[in-house]
This record gives sequence, C-alpha cells and structure tokens, in this order.
Amino acid sequence: MTQINVLLKKEWRENFRNYKIFWIPIVFILFGIIEPVTNYFLPQILDSVGNLPEGAVIELPPPAPEEILVAVMGQYQLIGMLVLVLAYMGSVAGERKNGTATLLYVRPLSYRAYFLSKWILASTVGILSVWSGLLAAYYYTFLLFERVDFTKFLKFGATYSLWILLIVSLVLLMSAALPNAGLAAAGSLLAIFIFQLIDGLFGTYWTVSPMKIPVYAAQWLLDGPKPEDFWWTIGIGIILLIAMILAGIWSSKANASKTKI
Repeated sequence: MTQINVLLKKEWRENFRNYKIFWIPIVFILFGIIEPVTNYFLPQILDSVGNLPEGAVIELPPPAPEEILVAVMGQYQLIGMLVLVLAYMGSVAGERKNGTATLLYVRPLSYRAYFLSKWILASTVGILSVWSGLLAAYYYTFLLFERVDFTKFLKFGATYSLWILLIVSLVLLMSAALPNAGLAAAGSLLAIFIFQLIDGLFGTYWTVSPMKIPVYAAQWLLDGPKPEDFWWTIGIGIILLIAMILAGIWSSKANASKTKI
C-alpha cells in the first residue's frame, strides 16, 4: 500500500504539471455547455446565415431536454474519447521510450502498484471530467429548456461512467502492451472503431454487449433499459474491465525489458 501511495503521488504531480487535471475537464465542460446553447440559439443562427427571403421566419420545435443530453454524450463518444486517448496514450509506453521508467524499474517495483496508480489517476480524471461536463449540460438544459428528472440523470451518468472506465483501461492496456505512444493511440482508436462498427452492423442481433453501455445509458433518460439486458451488459463490462487491468499489469511487467536506457 505504501508503494502505490508513492506512485499515486507521482502520477498526481505529473498530471498537475502537464495540466491534464485542468484542460481535460475544461474540454468536457465546454462541449457540455455548447450543445444546449447551440440548440437554443439555432433558429437565430440559421436566420443570420440562411439567406432567406425577407420576412421569412424559421420556427423549429424545441428539442426535448433528454435529446440534448444524449447529444452531449454523442459529442463525448467522439471528441471526449479522442481527448482521453491522446492524454493517456503515453502513460506507460512514453515512460519506457524516454527512459523515465528506468528510474522506477531499478527499484523493487510492484508492477501491480505501478499500473494501478496510473489507472486510478486516469480514471479519476476521466470520471470527474465527464461528470463536470454532464452537470454543466444538465444545468444549461434546465436553464434554457426544461428540467430532466435528476434520478434519471444520475442513472444515465453512472452507466456512462462505466463506459469511460472501459475506454481508460483500453488506452492504458495499449500503452503497456505496445512500444510507443503513437501505436498505443492508434491501437486504442482502431479497437474502438472496429467494435463500434461490428455493433452497428450486427448489434440488432444481440442485446448484451459492453458496446451497448452508451445506448443503455441514454435509455435511462426515457423509460429505462430492460433490466435483464442491462445488468448482463454491466456484468460483462465489469469483467472486461478487470480483464484489461490484469492484462495491463502483465504487459507492464512483460515489456519492462524494452525500456530505453
């Protein structure tokens, strides 16, 4: 426990020095605010750039507040995941490549503590960023449109948080398994793209899959997902999460000899 505390302090200092604990939440908050604000002012935006005949008026039905929160999640599915991948792609591979890990590996290091310290910090930043963005979106949606039931919102955010943990775990696993940060980023994005493509093409044939987690998160804002499908999906997601953490620990140890001296 002492070793993981020391490594956690190291990760905290690094995240503080490179401003990850500041700029990642800011990105999520900005996208959380932009979506409801853009939807609110969309008629005026279209009117100013639409070159409509004089006297023409654009009337758009206001979107449901639940739709706005789902759209925010859609932004996180693209921009948010890219931000997390780029932020943490070099967590392990970068230290091996630039020789920083040599200072750690020459000591009696617990690779479990080493990987978990990175996972805990990255997961904490990721979860806090997502919740900051979602709460900002919730507030502006309430301010400009209508209120979303807060209990449904909490279930929505909690379910989506598991998806963020899976993404963070995948990025760190790729960083531990591959020789450099660029390959880790490419491997992470490629894996996400392939699995999303498969689920998009054939997902109608199954209802239980970790790829369904964002879908079930969105459904909490409406009538809620089917309990059996939801809990099976959550269970498989947690098993996959644990498997990626264990694989990341093993990869960190197996590739320690590749550290640049």
